[in-house]
Amino acid sequence: MSLADRVALVTGASQGIGRACALKLAEAGATVIVAARSQEKLQQLVKEITAAGGTAAAFSMDVAEEEQIKATCKAALAQFGKIDILVNNAGITRDQLVMRMKRTDWDAVLNTNLTSAYLCIQQVIGSMLRQRWGRIINITSVFGQMGQAGQANYASSKAGLIGLTMAMAREVGSRSITCNAVAPGFIETAMTSGLSDDFKQNAVKMIPLGRVGTPEDVAHAVAFLASNEASYITGHVLNVNGGMLMG
Repeated sequence: MSLADRVALVTGASQGIGRACALKLAEAGATVIVAARSQEKLQQLVKEITAAGGTAAAFSMDVAEEEQIKATCKAALAQFGKIDILVNNAGITRDQLVMRMKRTDWDAVLNTNLTSAYLCIQQVIGSMLRQRWGRIINITSVFGQMGQAGQANYASSKAGLIGLTMAMAREVGSRSITCNAVAPGFIETAMTSGLSDDFKQNAVKMIPLGRVGTPEDVAHAVAFLASNEASYITGHVLNVNGGMLMG
């Protein structure tokens, strides 16, 4: 699955799933543009990629800020000439029961997890249309498929990404641009590290494979969907959940 001569943009790339995706895409030969708020972590990632013989560039970007998205995409396109692959990975949680959830926490999660994906797509789609090739990959969640108490904002944002994925697949399919989603289940990341041991043990009981996933498990799926081997797959949600949700 060679991605030589491809340019990929990964949001939320400073840690967890985004970081693993950037490393995997670079390993497959893509030039990787990594974007997140933490410039220090991004620079460490770029060093790791270049030390392994890859090519990468870091851009500090808060996906909750529309103007930062526009400026970053414009600068990346100016530097590399194109963006072939977009991985919309950036995401946050602000958990609370609906009856107690503040409007600011609802808006923050929807803006970061869903609206940013729409804005990033809007900025890079022109490049993909001109060359009649592109891969848009949205990182959704098993909880966008099955819901989760205390995460109405998060589940809504991730379910919205699935709808966005299918709509985009229909809009741009005729130009050989695919749009798919990857739906991770319980993955060991900084976002889940703060959960209690009891919660983690109960979660594992729901997973037929008997273990939590790794960021690399998700990255392998993303790299496949970015490749030519996945050229006849679009509008699809690829579950990477150990069997936690089937069907």
